[in-house]
Amino acid sequence: MDRIVKALSGFYYVQRSDGSVLRCRARGKFRKTGISPLVGDLVEVRLLEDGSGMVWEIGQRRNAFSRPAVANIDLMVMIASAAVPRTDPYLIDRMTAVAALKNCEAVVVFNKTDLASPGDMQHIYERAGIRALSVSAETGEGIADLIPILRGKLSAFTGNSGVGKSSILNVLDPACAISTGEISEKLGRGRHTTRHVELYQLSCGAQVVDTPGFSSFDSEELDLELKEHLAESFLEFRPFLDQCRFVGCSHTREKGCAVLQAVREGQISPSRHASYLRLWDELKDLKEWNQRK
Repeated sequence: MDRIVKALSGFYYVQRSDGSVLRCRARGKFRKTGISPLVGDLVEVRLLEDGSGMVWEIGQRRNAFSRPAVANIDLMVMIASAAVPRTDPYLIDRMTAVAALKNCEAVVVFNKTDLASPGDMQHIYERAGIRALSVSAETGEGIADLIPILRGKLSAFTGNSGVGKSSILNVLDPACAISTGEISEKLGRGRHTTRHVELYQLSCGAQVVDTPGFSSFDSEELDLELKEHLAESFLEFRPFLDQCRFVGCSHTREKGCAVLQAVREGQISPSRHASYLRLWDELKDLKEWNQRK
C-alpha cells in the first residue's frame, strides 16, 4: 500500500511505490463513518480521469492520534524547551501518557541548551523510563545523539509553538528547508510556522512528521481508555501498581498506596505524580455518554 505524506486543505498527498506523489481527495464513505485519513496512513488509491487520485481504502492502523493528527507512529518525539517559550512539564507528561497508552515509544528532547539547561528535568524522565536528551538546533549540540534514535522509524515531532521542531528538522537534514519563525518577546511563544502535517524523508534514514505547534493539548485524547489505564501510562508507576493495599486504588490519597509511598521515598518524581493527579482530576468524571457526544 502507499502512504499519506501530507494533509492540506482537504487534499491528501500520497507517496506511491515509485516515489511519485499523487494528490488525492478522500472517498465520501470516510466522512459518513467519521474516519479521516491521516498522515502516516497506509492507503489504497484509485486514479481518476483528471490525473488526480482518490483515497479508497485505509489499511489497519498501529495507532492513531487526533493531535498531532498522525497514524502508525513508532516514536513520539516531544520537543521541549527550558528557555523561552518554556515548556510546562504537564504538557510533556500528558503527551507521554497518551503515547504509552497507544503503544508508541516516547522520547523527550530538550532544545535550546545554548540558552538554558533543562536542569533536573532530563534526569526526571530518564528515571521514569522515558528516553530524554538535550540538544541545540542553534549550535548542533546533541543532534548526533538524536539521529540513531530516529533512524529506521516513523516519528512525529510535537511540542508547543516556538520550541524548535522545524529548526531541529532542518539541522537533521537541510534539504527539508522548513520555514521557521522568531519567538514573540511580548507573548513568549512562537509563531506558528508549520501550518499542516507533513512527513519528511530524512537523509539519515528516518521518516519524521512535523506538526503544527500548540499552546495546550486538545481534550480529544482524554478518553475513557486513558481514564481506565492512566496509572499504567506512567511507566514508573507500573512496578508498584499491584502492591497497593486496596483494589481499585486511585493512587491519589489512599492509605497503603504503594505509588504514594514510592513518591515519598523518591522512587517516583513528585512532578510526575502531580501531572498524574491533574490528569486524574480531568478524567475522573468522564462517563461513556461523554464519548458519544
